[in-house]
Order: sequence, then structure tokens, then C-alpha cells
Amino acid sequence: VLDEIDASLDDANTERFADILHEFSHSTQFVIITHNPYTMERVDTLHGITMEQPGVSIVIPVQLEEAQRQARQTQHVPDTEPLTTQ
Repeated sequence: VLDEIDASLDDANTERFADILHEFSHSTQFVIITHNPYTMERVDTLHGITMEQPGVSIVIPVQLEEAQRQARQTQHVPDTEPLTTQ
């Protein structure tokens, strides 16, 4: 379990980190907790977790395309431009 391990990384290092995880993913499974749009774009499976009530977490299905759309709205990035982590 890697909890927000990419939070302090810039775009270039986030990409390097994702490349390393991808190499290891052939023999190891990872659970990554992140708010980083680039990291989300690189995963095989994406799950959203929300807490509508204190102490009660709910897993919600997330489609990668929808997560990208929401990240673009949050960052105010047009569909024609790449998402950034900063």
C-alpha cells in the first residue's frame, strides 16, 4: 500500500515513478492512494473512495475517462491539453 507517495513529486518524477511501478507490476500488486491525475491515468484499475458519514468509507466505481474529465474540470484544462500534477 502506497499512501500518497507521489504527493511531493513534480511531473517528471511522477512519470519516472509510474514507469518504475509499471515495471514491478508484472510480478507485484500495488494499492496506490493518490490525488495525482497523472498517476490515475497510468493505473490498470481505478477505485474511488468516499466518506459520506464519519467513519464509513464507500467504494465507488470510477471510469478512467470520467476521472480524467473531472481532473480537467478541477484544473481548468481543455481536452486538447495534457493534465499536469501541479
